[in-house]
Amino acid sequence: MYAEPLARLIEELSKMPTVGPKTAQRLAFYILRMAPEDAAKLSQAILDAKARIRYCSICFHITDVDPCSICSGPTRTRSMICVVEDPRDVLAMERTREYKGLYHVLHGAISPLDGIGPDDLKIAELLNRLRGGDVKEIIVATNPRVEGEATAIYLAKILKPLGVKVTRIAHGLPVGGDLEYADEVTLAKALEGRREM
Repeated sequence: MYAEPLARLIEELSKMPTVGPKTAQRLAFYILRMAPEDAAKLSQAILDAKARIRYCSICFHITDVDPCSICSGPTRTRSMICVVEDPRDVLAMERTREYKGLYHVLHGAISPLDGIGPDDLKIAELLNRLRGGDVKEIIVATNPRVEGEATAIYLAKILKPLGVKVTRIAHGLPVGGDLEYADEVTLAKALEGRREM
């Protein structure tokens, strides 16, 4: 139906997560309407990102310098490490402007059904980071799904014997949400994470 270069562009775009055939088609036609210099900038940005982005050798967050700006930041609290599943979770935590410690990115969660076990994650590297004795608290900020909970429980089991405080972020109702629209699991987590006023 389409000329071969356009069909290939649509096919490649549709391989991206959350991009279905119709969205891929819209994106392809948008790219065709771009000025040649803008299309060249887009393609160069993709190539540059692929060539220059790597994982920090300490926390495994994405970076273009090693160690990353968070690990090398002089004002970061070195006694706390927030453990997350994905580099995007670091960005979400940083947007709060509340957390001033370090991070550790696992690059996934334990999921036996998907064949992902503890050895497939960056857990051994986290344990290596604790050898110096400077870390006093590990904040487990895995996602509130079955896999995230399984990962959190596993981490607590292996970290507590090392003498480090292990905490879990609270889960519950979003600010501005109504109780009547919350599901049972969310309400249960909100009750579990309650604090004194």
